[in-house]
Amino acid sequence: MAEGKFEERKARAKKMLAYLKKAYPEPKTELTYKTPIQLVASVMLSAQSTDKRVNLVTDTLWKKYKTVDDLANADLAEFTKEISSITFYRNKAKAIIGTAKMIRNEFGGKIPKTEKELVLLPGIAYKSAHVIMGELHGIYEGIPTDTHVRRFALRFDLTDSKDLTKISKDLEALIQKSDWKYVNNGLVLYGRYVCRALPHPCEDHPLTKIWPPAAHRWPKAK
Repeated sequence: MAEGKFEERKARAKKMLAYLKKAYPEPKTELTYKTPIQLVASVMLSAQSTDKRVNLVTDTLWKKYKTVDDLANADLAEFTKEISSITFYRNKAKAIIGTAKMIRNEFGGKIPKTEKELVLLPGIAYKSAHVIMGELHGIYEGIPTDTHVRRFALRFDLTDSKDLTKISKDLEALIQKSDWKYVNNGLVLYGRYVCRALPHPCEDHPLTKIWPPAAHRWPKAK
């Protein structure tokens, strides 16, 4: 990438971050949970699903499954049925129970604190690992890219890639590390409540005012 374009993107990202930090100063997931393993499982359930849908399911689910042992000892057929309204529920059921067993057997029942360890768990990749690290441990060693972050990174010309992990790396290069924690949380909430995915007039939205060409850029979901 030409240095001029990189610097231009860096300046734009800095202005966007200033708004996100002010609008959403406390990074916090909207997934509901009471124990660390419940957060891990909720993050896994939320892949290609909405937090709202996940919270509807876990409202009763988490009264039954509270600990690592509860999930590690869960009956696969029963648990699969209990989460059957979630997308890809069969694969997610296997991954969640497998993750709970691995956390119990290989990590002493504690949720790992590093990306290197977290991605060893079934169903955990770069994005979910960094969501878990930030939410549970206050560790922000990367920027998780979900559909919202991807959408705004493309709309605001902060990346040339459509691959989620590559977008994360591009954003990490543009934004100072001390601000990484605001990116995913801020763009997720902004995307849910201010500027939704379907094309619409958004010239008056705060981020679009920072870079008006975004009003005419609507990337496809895939």
